[in-house]
Amino acid sequence: MNIKIISVGKLKEKYLIQGIQEYVKRLGAYAKMDLIEVADEKAPENLSEAEMRLVKEKEGERILTKIKEQEYVFALAINGKNPSSEEFAKTINQLGIQGKSQLVFVIGGSLGLSDTVLKRSNAQISFGKMTYPHQLMRLILVEQIYRAFRINKGEPYHK
Repeated sequence: MNIKIISVGKLKEKYLIQGIQEYVKRLGAYAKMDLIEVADEKAPENLSEAEMRLVKEKEGERILTKIKEQEYVFALAINGKNPSSEEFAKTINQLGIQGKSQLVFVIGGSLGLSDTVLKRSNAQISFGKMTYPHQLMRLILVEQIYRAFRINKGEPYHK
């Protein structure tokens, strides 16, 4: 299986980079992982709704250039489905059975994802109603993908 994570912004925190690298290394036994960063739009604190939409649209255009037509896209969105780890694993397994072996996960910037990216997605998932820094979300997502593969293989790790 080929898995791609597209995220907005450059990751700078060493502890997050190290954690992500560890899970990517572990995932190597199950899937090929590709991490892609697209530039974020500079956005001052007090933006109008129209300005926020414009920022998300510009970031969304960059994201969409990295997605191929045949790829199955998960958008991380606060209003998406909130699966358990077991449900998430089952979804990944079912996609593989259906021949969908190119999965893309999209993490937006601090303002979220544009409507065009959400429309392009095949599924929207959420990790709960709490807000996480989008940089930390990369680590959480990679860990959950790794956990899903371990669950699907019946291997110890998941508790």
